[in-house]
Amino acid sequence: MLLQEWQQGNESALDQLFPLVYDELHRLARAQRRGSDAPHTLNTTALIHEAYLKLVDADHVTVNDRAHFLALSARAMRQVLINYVHHKRRAKRGGGQQAQTLLEHHHAGDAPLDLLLSINDALEKLSARHARMGQIVECRFFGGLSVEETATVLGTSVRTVEREWTRAKLYLTALLDEGEGEAA
Repeated sequence: MLLQEWQQGNESALDQLFPLVYDELHRLARAQRRGSDAPHTLNTTALIHEAYLKLVDADHVTVNDRAHFLALSARAMRQVLINYVHHKRRAKRGGGQQAQTLLEHHHAGDAPLDLLLSINDALEKLSARHARMGQIVECRFFGGLSVEETATVLGTSVRTVEREWTRAKLYLTALLDEGEGEAA
């Protein structure tokens, strides 16, 4: 009911909804940050609050249900992390990061900041060609959702998510390898 009110323009509905899903958002944000080399200035709580601000500022958001709201939250967290990485990268170029692949990381919290930017760029290309695979990567890698949760969010089977997650990782790895070749 609160989601419907929010969609109809009642911003106070989101203020009421946020505490109800805060624990789940905290779990998503913690998964994003786990193992990350991001400094404490962008801690779990800050990530949640920045994502919340993005959602509040969004115009004409269509949310189907709780799972869809969590997927939107995962996307907002991804955008916050990527913006943060861009900002940090501008402040400090390079930093001697070792080249790594997506297959070495199970979610964004495991990935170094520079790799997050590369994955984000590759994800944009993947999403343009295969929208559902892009959504799966967003849910799994950036949102920290399980295969089952991703299947629920996308309204598809667990087997389809597993199959397309595998394909997406291969596709993204190829795009990342291609990007490394261009950088050399």
